[in-house]
Formats: sequence, C-alpha cells, structure tokens
Amino acid sequence: MATDLRISGARGPKVRFRFDGREIEGFAGESVAAALLAQGIRALRNAPLDGGPRGLFCAMGICQECVVLVNGRRVESCRLIVSDGLDVRRVE
Repeated sequence: MATDLRISGARGPKVRFRFDGREIEGFAGESVAAALLAQGIRALRNAPLDGGPRGLFCAMGICQECVVLVNGRRVESCRLIVSDGLDVRRVE
C-alpha cells in the first residue's frame, strides 16, 4: 500500500510539521488537512458527546469537523496552510 495518497504532479517545495509529536511531510500551498489525509491520518479529533473520531468533511471550513489545536487555538485544519515547524495537536 502506498504511504502517500497524493496525486502525482507539480507541487511546491516540501514542508515539515508535527502532528501529535509525529513528523509529517507536506508541500507548500496545501492545507494541514490535505497533508494529514495524504499520510493516512483521518481522525483529527474526537466528538465531545460520544468520543467518536472526527476529521475532514466539507474541506472548506464550514462544518468544523477538522478542528485541531495550533498554539493552543482551535483552527480548521482545512483552512490552515502547512508551514515548516508548525506544531498541530488533536483536540481532546
């Protein structure tokens, strides 16, 4: 099974960031959600009521399902562009 689910083609330079302490490789211009999904990471947080996994759904910042923590702030990962050294964490 492929470890990177991106469609091949032209893309920006590589960018490295962390998700829950794990180093993730993305490409300049793509969202955190897209970079995580390409690495097979689909569950970005747990639902507050039943604890079920939540992740990318609408991909445009409306549904709030892909919310993560960046510097202690809740941010939609589908609207956050990857950058070197970014530290992203699941919402617990």
